[in-house]
Amino acid sequence: MTDGPPPTERNRLDEEESPYLRQHADNPVNWQPWDDAALMAAQARDVPIFLSIGYSACHWCHVMEDESFEDEEIARQLNEHFVPIKVDREERPDVDSIYQTICQMTSGRGGWPLSAWLTPEGKPFFVGTYFPKEPKRGQPGFGDLLDRIHRSWETDRDELEDRAEQWTQAVKGELEETPDPADEAPDETMLDAAAQAAVRGADRQDGGWGRGPKFPQTGRIHILLRAHERTGRDDYRDVAEEALDAMVDGGLYDHAGGGFHRYCTDRDWTVPHFEKMLYDNAEITRALLAGYQALGTERYREVARETFAFVERELTHEDGGFFSTLDAQSEGEAGADEEGAFYVWTPGEVHDAVADQTDADLFCDRFGVTESGNFEGQTVLTVAAGISELAEDYDVDESEVEDRLETAREQVFEARAERPRPARDEKVLASWNGLMISAFAEGALVIGDSEGRSPSGNRPQADNDGLAETGADALAFVREQLWDADAGRLSRRYKDGDVKVDGYLEDYAFLARGAFDLYQATGDVDHLGFALDLARTIEADFWDEDAGTLYFTPADGEDLVARPQELNDQSTPSSAGVAAELLLALDHFVPREGFAEIAEQVLETHGGSIESNPLQHASLVLAADQYASGARELTVAADGLPDAWRAAVGDSYVPGRVLSVRPPTDELLQDWLDSLHLDAAPPIWADRERRDGEPTVYACQQFTCSPPRHEIDAALDWFDGTED
Repeated sequence: MTDGPPPTERNRLDEEESPYLRQHADNPVNWQPWDDAALMAAQARDVPIFLSIGYSACHWCHVMEDESFEDEEIARQLNEHFVPIKVDREERPDVDSIYQTICQMTSGRGGWPLSAWLTPEGKPFFVGTYFPKEPKRGQPGFGDLLDRIHRSWETDRDELEDRAEQWTQAVKGELEETPDPADEAPDETMLDAAAQAAVRGADRQDGGWGRGPKFPQTGRIHILLRAHERTGRDDYRDVAEEALDAMVDGGLYDHAGGGFHRYCTDRDWTVPHFEKMLYDNAEITRALLAGYQALGTERYREVARETFAFVERELTHEDGGFFSTLDAQSEGEAGADEEGAFYVWTPGEVHDAVADQTDADLFCDRFGVTESGNFEGQTVLTVAAGISELAEDYDVDESEVEDRLETAREQVFEARAERPRPARDEKVLASWNGLMISAFAEGALVIGDSEGRSPSGNRPQADNDGLAETGADALAFVREQLWDADAGRLSRRYKDGDVKVDGYLEDYAFLARGAFDLYQATGDVDHLGFALDLARTIEADFWDEDAGTLYFTPADGEDLVARPQELNDQSTPSSAGVAAELLLALDHFVPREGFAEIAEQVLETHGGSIESNPLQHASLVLAADQYASGARELTVAADGLPDAWRAAVGDSYVPGRVLSVRPPTDELLQDWLDSLHLDAAPPIWADRERRDGEPTVYACQQFTCSPPRHEIDAALDWFDGTED
């Protein structure tokens, strides 16, 4: 027996590696992690659980900690009458999904911090988000609320338990949706219907969607771009362009250092919520690369390049792999942590940072830096004036304006580097790394070997090989630290040598897509093999044939009050949608393993939900379109993808593309088949050797193929019917 108090009579978060949990390790609240000891303690004491869910960069999580969780009287109430449990939603998205769902069902809103009161068995009976310490704006004070819930548990427990049972059944019904035999997989009209819904809901004045806070909605942008390519409708293109322009011109983008903040708090994309999340920088960058291909706007590619530089500089582990988050807060002039302190400017600060005062004036005019500011007396940088407008105002050439602005921006960046930096959450998450690996892989194709300098001016931009190498290094790191090849199992989180949490569907699906995208960019068959290994585990552990669906948690995972699915796109894409589209792509390489049949059944099971609300199911819409329209196969038989061909593919918008590079001869292909443990070449490779000693490309779609060609442009043109 160990000395000291029982586990639940002390704060145990100092034993955790999660930066968010460790932030609360010194609270007087006896916080417990979500584990068997905490759950069993609630049952032994016969008291409710107070569950608090958040993440390290969450502003209102910090506020609630400062107001309530540091307060001795609040701590006494929590410790005496509840078992307080803290959960990092980034480590345990399964737990978060269940209680977020019931919060949204009962209140119409959700978010973090999430505050939920549960029976000792984990069934919710009261739920909300942030509660102030004292009553404010119609919200109860947190201490008063704790007292009311405690008294209700003592005097009206039956009523609370009845409510808990009703809510549990409701959340099970929501998350464990079962198939309707009448449903069918959406057909080729689904994409157009989703695009029309996106246009109807768009904010045509300020870009994006919604009239209040503006969030990146990258799935909708992909739908619009794909539908525009299919139909030629101008409004689809325009709404996608308006959303992309708003994100790259407004305060969502860090104009000094590259990279994107979480979301904007206003309608016109001026003031962001300043944290920087790895997944946003991955998914927004992928949308920008698609926007460049579809619309030809060079600025989208340039911002993508700058974002890659930011991720390499500030979110990359020295051994490969990507960190999770930069905090919204950092130390301000008064010495206290302030939101956005690292990122905002006054005219005086710009003039102190920039050597040439005309350059400083140009910078202030370009990015709207004024004495009054746009955020608490300071300025969040936004594009306030165009290059041609500045050239006219300053009576200089546009090229000179651009050069002087770049010089000023480098000096502003260098001055900012001297400020106290936001904290960094150094968890390496398999799923978020998969998203970023996909972005780097696509960037390797689209950005190619174009040159330039990072926003810091301190080093050249990575070229094609550099971007692909960064993605491959991250994949190698995740494979080494989180993948158990013998068991075929993936863990979710690595932090300073500590590995924790069995992987969820999003970990397998996002990482598999990243590996497959790296194969497309590099032709390295090892990446394809790893994607196939992950896909086989998706089938074994997450696919339920009887229910016709992919669950978010593995079949042998922890027994929670519900087994969630992830069908909606939220801050990250739907894991079910990404998995379905991935399985359709991988089916080309292992058609006998039935991956396409799994994807088809998932789309049939959820066809009614997709059709009734396509914008909530953007990733499933894209998967359904892939299923209905068929992939666009490009098989290249060569010693690697020729540089000119890579540039042509990178410049071309080919939605649903499956780019497969194979060895030039069948004799060399046999080594690949052996490494993948395949008995015979799949149709995408079979009988597709190099012709006439030259690199050869084969293009196919919907069971129809072009003749073998030695010109990649002709193969790409074949898809849109401009080449026979």
